[in-house]
Amino acid sequence: MAVITQTIHAGLPGKYGEVALVGAGPGAADLLTLRALTFIQQADAVVYDRLVSEEVLALIPADCQRFDVGKSRGHHSVSQAEIGALLVRLALQGLKVVRLKGGDPAIFGRLAEELDALDAAAISWQIVPGISAASACAAATGIPLTERGIAQQLRFISAVDKSCSTAQDWASLAKPGQTLVFYMGLSALGEICTQLMAHGLAADWPILLVENGSRPEQRCLLSKLSEALADSQKMVLKSPCLIMVGEVVRRRQHAIVLAEIIGPQINKILAA
Repeated sequence: MAVITQTIHAGLPGKYGEVALVGAGPGAADLLTLRALTFIQQADAVVYDRLVSEEVLALIPADCQRFDVGKSRGHHSVSQAEIGALLVRLALQGLKVVRLKGGDPAIFGRLAEELDALDAAAISWQIVPGISAASACAAATGIPLTERGIAQQLRFISAVDKSCSTAQDWASLAKPGQTLVFYMGLSALGEICTQLMAHGLAADWPILLVENGSRPEQRCLLSKLSEALADSQKMVLKSPCLIMVGEVVRRRQHAIVLAEIIGPQINKILAA
């Protein structure tokens, strides 16, 4: 039996540096954790992803080395192997390295591959969790991801695998009583909706798309499975865009209806 007593991996001691794999959260700088901010401000080198916001990048010290290794669908400027090698090289120079990832690094952040590279070189590392895109988007839109009697399960799904297909267990996903959160799913939205309906969910099952969740430019689309693709195309939604499917989304519908009914009445009272 292995007993883990510390969060820092025991790598090479002494003159060698350390890598902190840090969650930058959904984008808003005030959603960074205190620990994440501390690591960023003390870093000698920061290796960051495309989804890390300019607001967060502005917190990096002026004298800190910066390495943009951002990826987007179909455009990988730096391979995963090269990123791992870069982290090792910087750490072996004795630097305090921050690997900055959007959201939480342990959720679809290729964390395991980078830990493997660091372990192979016996480099010390530490993981600093961040607020996930799912939590941030749900909070920003007023939706509980779980709700008693409605959603007893919460499932995070990567909409694309290594071959950029959406080979999912649709039969298990297309069931009530759960909230589905699809990451990186905008390009696969049509298939997501088609498969969920084909495997049992109703055409009017609620779906919410959140573009740039928690950021000033956030946009939301509330729709149903049968209409979501067409609606998203009309709205010209772009990545990063999180997709939430489930009955909890109906709370957003209720809030909109209440606002439409009560809002004008409140305005009349205030104007009186």
